[in-house]
Amino acid sequence: MKALLLVLFCVILPLEAQTPPAPPAEAPVVFRGQTLFALKARLAAYTPQDRARAITERLERVASDPFQALPPLQLAPQETSVDLLCGDTVLMTITEADAKAEGLTREALAQQRLEQIQPALQAQTWKTRLKHLALSVLWTLLVTAGGYLVFRGVRLGFQRLRARLDAIPEGKFPTLRLQQLELIPALRVRQASLRLLGLLKWALVLTLGYVYLSIIFSFFPATRGLAERLFRLVLGPLGTVGRAILDYLPNLFFLLLIALGTRYLLKLVHLIFKGIESGTLVLPSFHPEWAEPTYRLSRFFVFGFALVMAFPYLPGSGSEAFKGVSLFFGLVFSLGSSGAVSNAVAGILITYMRPFQVGDRIAVGETVGDVVEKSLLVTRVRTPKLVDVTIPNATLLGAQVQNFSANAKSRGLILHSTVTIGYDAPWRTVHSLLLAAAEATEGLLKDPKPFVLQTSLDDFYVSYQINGYTDRPSEQARIYSDLHANIQERFNEAGVEIMSPHYRAARDGSPTTLPAQYLPEGYEPPPFRIRKV
Repeated sequence: MKALLLVLFCVILPLEAQTPPAPPAEAPVVFRGQTLFALKARLAAYTPQDRARAITERLERVASDPFQALPPLQLAPQETSVDLLCGDTVLMTITEADAKAEGLTREALAQQRLEQIQPALQAQTWKTRLKHLALSVLWTLLVTAGGYLVFRGVRLGFQRLRARLDAIPEGKFPTLRLQQLELIPALRVRQASLRLLGLLKWALVLTLGYVYLSIIFSFFPATRGLAERLFRLVLGPLGTVGRAILDYLPNLFFLLLIALGTRYLLKLVHLIFKGIESGTLVLPSFHPEWAEPTYRLSRFFVFGFALVMAFPYLPGSGSEAFKGVSLFFGLVFSLGSSGAVSNAVAGILITYMRPFQVGDRIAVGETVGDVVEKSLLVTRVRTPKLVDVTIPNATLLGAQVQNFSANAKSRGLILHSTVTIGYDAPWRTVHSLLLAAAEATEGLLKDPKPFVLQTSLDDFYVSYQINGYTDRPSEQARIYSDLHANIQERFNEAGVEIMSPHYRAARDGSPTTLPAQYLPEGYEPPPFRIRKV
């Protein structure tokens, strides 16, 4: 029994293996309720049903686009097949198996399929376009009605704003000032506000009109390209700007870090130098008056360093135009600022040399006056006649500067004046009169005491120099005037003439010029001797 079953299995199994597969069933291609043709052959792994479904989807996609004109159908022969094209879209592929199933050649079957598809596709495309046209007209009416309401609302809104601005009195509008300088009066501010309101109105109207036209044009196939161009006209530059901003965000982050670091570093530097200036922070050999100029110099270098760090991250810093402009301005600055640079360097050196301070009485050449301003480039001196003289720092650095105020507070400034008195006036009397005049002069110190020097014994007179100390160097002109007045007063009271006699003495008959206290008792001038020759 087992042997019989084995024989039957070995005979029947080869017979079943040699049985050919059943041919696939036909698959109709149905396009919007209309059967165009049926597919009977497979295409590689695709069954006729898969092929029919794919062809239907492609036809729907082509017929559903109302904005694209229907391209003509054409055949594209391949090596083993023929493609049926609609523009760039392959609607179907006719193979040798399709041709055998229909009993035709590939070319004949392809032409037949073209004639079957083209009328149906054209008819459905026109229906789609008519339907879309009706919807486009409806949407146009709705958008137009909405646009009319928006335009009317904008018009009424701006009319109300204009009425409110007109109702505001002119005195209520602010006057734009820069400190005490009136830049824009209230009337101009009111007029500018009305003009700005009008500009905003027209800008909004033009923007709404642009949007309205772009939307309306996008509804119709014939004008959709114009709508896209209108949108690109505005959105293209905006998109470019937006992308540039997004691409620049990392650089902007670095710039913000540099700005924040620079700001807080300057605050720290300012705090240090403020402490030095106020005396709460003391540095050896660093004078408090150096604090402010040193802070300004440090701030300049910090800003310069921050600018060098930030330069690579600035917009357009790598462009040739930016480099050319930078080179041009650098050349102009180098050629035109040589004098300014020399004055600035001299100003820095003068600051740390400390030859004078603001308020000191100085003499530079023929200019004598009080220092009223020290800047990086110039120094201004006000003379006793209230004339302000501006001296470049480079000139000041190379000149001889006399400072009358440097020791005035600590040791005093010596003011001196010279008078010449004849030999007939006793020198002790002259000394006492000069000292009395100095003591009576306001502005000369009592301690240290004034003193007199005999500076020379000339042919006809003696030069007496009165010296007195003062702590008011800026009042030299008045003190000298009072001293001279007091000298005249004291000498007149004592009967001593302030004069420089020039005379010739003939010893025969002329008295001696020695003071009376040095002459012997009973001295008489010798008589003239006359001899006959």
